[in-house]
Amino acid sequence: MFKTEVCELLGIKYPIFQGAMAWIADGNLAGHVSKAGGLGIIAGGGMPPELLRKEIKIVKEITDKPFAVNLMLMMEFVEEQIEVCIEEKVPVVTTGAGNPGTYMKKLKEAGIKVIPIVPSVALAKRMQKSGADALIAEGVEAGGHVGDLTTMALLPQIAGAVDIPVIGAGGIASGKQFLAALVLGAKAVQVGTKFIVAEECNVHENYKQVIIKAKDRSTVVTGKKTGHPVRIIKNNLAKAFIKLEESGGSVAELEELGAGKLRLAAVEGDMKEGNVMSGQVASMVTKKETCEEIIQDLMTSLILEIEKIKTLNL
Repeated sequence: MFKTEVCELLGIKYPIFQGAMAWIADGNLAGHVSKAGGLGIIAGGGMPPELLRKEIKIVKEITDKPFAVNLMLMMEFVEEQIEVCIEEKVPVVTTGAGNPGTYMKKLKEAGIKVIPIVPSVALAKRMQKSGADALIAEGVEAGGHVGDLTTMALLPQIAGAVDIPVIGAGGIASGKQFLAALVLGAKAVQVGTKFIVAEECNVHENYKQVIIKAKDRSTVVTGKKTGHPVRIIKNNLAKAFIKLEESGGSVAELEELGAGKLRLAAVEGDMKEGNVMSGQVASMVTKKETCEEIIQDLMTSLILEIEKIKTLNL
């Protein structure tokens, strides 16, 4: 058994969070991750409140273990989504795309643990001061919306600047990377790309196959000009984004180009024109596994790496 203070804080068996991936991380995936001992997370995004309620109920049908809902605070419906989380007694809320300070008191009074995603030390300090229970430090290696700093640079700085637990995210798909995150100060890790190919993940099969076939340089960061850069698999859409940015396209034009493209990839399976979000570790994800197998593989390989370290004559 390998437990950290995050396991104690949230009541989970293993210090592994499943990434909140829009149009991918639904109630079925989150439920099976939680059932396997990790923290499954429903990607709330701009999900209408009643659809979010439906996904929460799916998790509850699968398991009675703790789970989370991720809320993108700049999206519409967020206040209604918070009411749903309170009504459904969601144990944990993770947040992105905004400051949860406005909602912190309400969530905490409802007994909900609040864990914001932070890309900087300054924001981490503000979140601790506002009452966050823990923080997710996510580096630029992650898929989807990213900041500027790498996990290796960001994680130890945030862990050293706050007194609450920090979860390392971005570029984690193996026991070696898991151990590295712990050494850098993390009390748990968040894993996204590896769960895209989980048997219980309802993303389109084409999406899974692109991840499995990815190489080390298959991803690129697009949309930097919009102020909301996104890491995706290189395809026609990525090339169009880069071309439009280089030619001086406006933010409005870039946003129009990206509108609806994530759904096009995740639901309809268009791997050429769709937005195929993925982390840089995609090339390390080579096969489908169940959520339980993914978590057990991560934990087993972590323990093996720890044992190797013990044998070194340092």
